[in-house]
Amino acid sequence: MSGLFGVVLQEDCAKTLFYGTDYHSHMGTEYGGIAVLGEKFTRQIHNISQDQFKPKFQDDTKSMRGNKGIGVISDLDEQPIFLNSRFGPFCIATSGLIENIEELAKGLMNKGISFSEVSKEKVNPTEFVAKFITQGKNLIDGIEKMFDVIDGSCSLLVLNRDGIYAARDRFGYTPLVIGKREDGWAVTSETSAFPNIDFEVVKYLEPGEIALINEKEMVQRRSGRDVNQICAFLWIYTGFPASSYEGINVEGVRERCGKFLAKGDKDIEVDVVSGVPDSGIAHALGYAVESGRPYRRPLVKYTPGYGRSYTPPSQKTRDLIAKMKLIPIKEIIEGNRIVVCEDSIVRGTQLKNFTINKLWHHSAKEIHIRPACPPLMFPCRFNLSTRSIYELAARKAIRSLEGEDIENVEEYIDHNSDKYKKMVKWIAQDLGVTTVRYQTIDNMVQAIGLAREKLCLYCWTGKSSRTKVN
Repeated sequence: MSGLFGVVLQEDCAKTLFYGTDYHSHMGTEYGGIAVLGEKFTRQIHNISQDQFKPKFQDDTKSMRGNKGIGVISDLDEQPIFLNSRFGPFCIATSGLIENIEELAKGLMNKGISFSEVSKEKVNPTEFVAKFITQGKNLIDGIEKMFDVIDGSCSLLVLNRDGIYAARDRFGYTPLVIGKREDGWAVTSETSAFPNIDFEVVKYLEPGEIALINEKEMVQRRSGRDVNQICAFLWIYTGFPASSYEGINVEGVRERCGKFLAKGDKDIEVDVVSGVPDSGIAHALGYAVESGRPYRRPLVKYTPGYGRSYTPPSQKTRDLIAKMKLIPIKEIIEGNRIVVCEDSIVRGTQLKNFTINKLWHHSAKEIHIRPACPPLMFPCRFNLSTRSIYELAARKAIRSLEGEDIENVEEYIDHNSDKYKKMVKWIAQDLGVTTVRYQTIDNMVQAIGLAREKLCLYCWTGKSSRTKVN
């Protein structure tokens, strides 16, 4: 999932754009990009896989002049893309995952349209969206036609002389939020970008809604649709603690998740409650409050220079980050029975090799792993995350128990079934811990506070309403 930010001010916007975009650095690790429109477009894109956004862009923004601009922290492709089209020149940044992009791009190429940008030896998704939009009667029509044909999700910002067009994908998998201050308007993926640059939330865009912000106002260009499938994982892991989606704060959800986990642990005695930094901390705080056990930090994160170990595309890079960023504190670990709250167990390799092993090595007495969501069963179809079903820890357990890969995993999804209990026991043995207990889907949904039908739970259930809305 990429992070998007756009701003239109009465005066120069470069400094505000710089800080607003930087507040999305937790959303991607591959590329950062900004585009500013003044007398002309100026644009910069940098690889941020080995460095952070701020040092890469702080000199660039000093020389960029204009009152409107967009920025992106990208998990995959180089963006924003600039296109000089029949609608006039524009820049575009996107967030999401288009499953049928190769098929759709081939259709455009058959019409004589070429693609110049390449991401991981494939068509750059943002360039594809830009060129597909130009097939419409105008920008709005082009965006809606793109929404009509894609499988997956795509939210976007388009910068041109009109201002910034913000379009949220039709199922609302990814968020976009409009903010206002005295001298202008902004749009963001993460509301945590707003407070320190003095914007106030005005509107959470609805799924499928398209709005235009300019120096003076926000104008709705297309109304939203009565359907919502926002990604539940935003609250569990992806989002920043200070952010809110659909008006619901991330930190509060994580604390409630931790409380639910503690309520299910009345039969165990522990000495220390901890969370894997950073996203596991709030889950652990909620657990500590509910259980009455002290929250302590047996593992601390060395923050400078280390990003999130979940988002980099290469397993080698993920493992290196996971190993280097967490430093154990023997004095807190030794001889203690420890609950470790984690946002999730995806592959399980980092948790086992770089968290659990460090705790055992420093003489933990017991280790109880408590993921804040149910077992992940399916790779995400709507954002970039795990791309293979075979990577998932739950699927490895099922494969071992069944002796083969099976298609129907309904019994393993049901937390009351014997097969589910055998799967969790297998995972605990594989990780080498005292116990593992997952959050239930019902408790996770209750912790978030939205109706179940308004959440995308695909990676846990394999079910979604539709991939397209017409």
